[in-house]
Amino acid sequence: MAEHRSMQRAALLDAARTLLSEGGTEALTFPALAERTGLARSSVYEYFRSRAAVVEELCEADFPLWAAEVAAAMEHAGSPEEKVEAYVRRQLALVGDRRHRAVVAISASELDAGAREKIRAAHGELVAMVVEALGELGQAQPRLAAMLLQGVVDAAVRRIEITAEDPAAVTEAAVRMALRGVRG
Repeated sequence: MAEHRSMQRAALLDAARTLLSEGGTEALTFPALAERTGLARSSVYEYFRSRAAVVEELCEADFPLWAAEVAAAMEHAGSPEEKVEAYVRRQLALVGDRRHRAVVAISASELDAGAREKIRAAHGELVAMVVEALGELGQAQPRLAAMLLQGVVDAAVRRIEITAEDPAAVTEAAVRMALRGVRG
């Protein structure tokens, strides 16, 4: 029975990712989740009390995987400058990934305070990955520099997500801007 519930929950989360990536937060409804998974709408409520609960669980499941990919890219880089470049490039490479599209859609939605705090904490962990490299590059305030660097990444993500601009061109522009800005 526990295994069945676990599989149903995973199916609901997968359906939520698909709905968010295809139609944004407006598409994430319990009737749509029920339709995608073949469950009765009332059954969806047995797994999640609200849309915010679905969002929180998606963040808990997907953000660590996404962050691990960024961390792995940075680990393979040699110099602090290469680590910064890997940090930017890997995040922008993940833009088309369904998990990332769901997180972007989630962050644009109106969530309760608990869900917003979990997203903020997860983003804080991502930003923390690059602080050391920025310190090694001579940044007097590496944490502040990391927050500003993430702002460049977030702006590039939005350009890729909501415009018809070439993702490779946006990535190259963001990398150039980041590397010029982080040199101490």
